[in-house]
Amino acid sequence: MDRIRYYVENQVFGVCAGLGEKLSFSASSIRLYFIYASFLTFGSPIIIYLVLAFWMEMRKHLRRHQSPTIWEF
Repeated sequence: MDRIRYYVENQVFGVCAGLGEKLSFSASSIRLYFIYASFLTFGSPIIIYLVLAFWMEMRKHLRRHQSPTIWEF
């Protein structure tokens, strides 16, 4: 069960976990505030979430591209 929870937290909630690490907050409290804000504003924070997710993935891709491993050509 813990393996499933860690997979979901890393894959689905990567934005909240990354934001929590940057701001030194727990990821669960950021997720909770995100859910509250989504209900109060009729889902508009979802757009911010998607932009942050895209930005984090692009950042990972650029870091990988700048320092390739010996297996990448």
